[in-house]
Amino acid sequence: MKVDLTAGRLDAAGYLPSPNSDERPDGITIDLLVIHGISLPPGEFGGPWIDALFTNTLDPAVHPYFQTLAGLRVSAHVLIRRDGELTQYVPFQRRAWHAGVSEYAGRSRCNDFSVGIELEGADEVPYTDRQYQQLAEVIRALRQAYPAITPERLVGHADIAPGRKTDPGPAFDWVRLHRLLG
Repeated sequence: MKVDLTAGRLDAAGYLPSPNSDERPDGITIDLLVIHGISLPPGEFGGPWIDALFTNTLDPAVHPYFQTLAGLRVSAHVLIRRDGELTQYVPFQRRAWHAGVSEYAGRSRCNDFSVGIELEGADEVPYTDRQYQQLAEVIRALRQAYPAITPERLVGHADIAPGRKTDPGPAFDWVRLHRLLG
């Protein structure tokens, strides 16, 4: 797996462009990777709902929970589904809208300098073997393309938005991920 630096895309991922992105500030180095967890509706897996959320086509009438998301404009760079399928929504050189109000190491606005990777999952539900394998491959490819993403600069959404976010949650096995990364 590799990152095409010109296109800002993973060669192993399908591409579904999200309108929820913009240019990063001038002179920014991509040096943080944020892992998220997402399921729509909460605790349910599969279906078109995550794609719909990230492309602003989520119909709030389909499920009561979706009404709480009406008008929300968010995205991630990449989604890893339960079966390991990869979808990229935003080229890496662009700013995806995944972190919200956030801070890391004294720097606010983490979207400016980070890559956001969503795992289809829920805080209390173990992630799949295939997701860990794919996540490790994605991280290796990103580190090769963006060497400032060092092992210390791999965090969860909860780490950069404490008290506001809890993902990827206690079911995420950080030790396992670091073991896969070597």
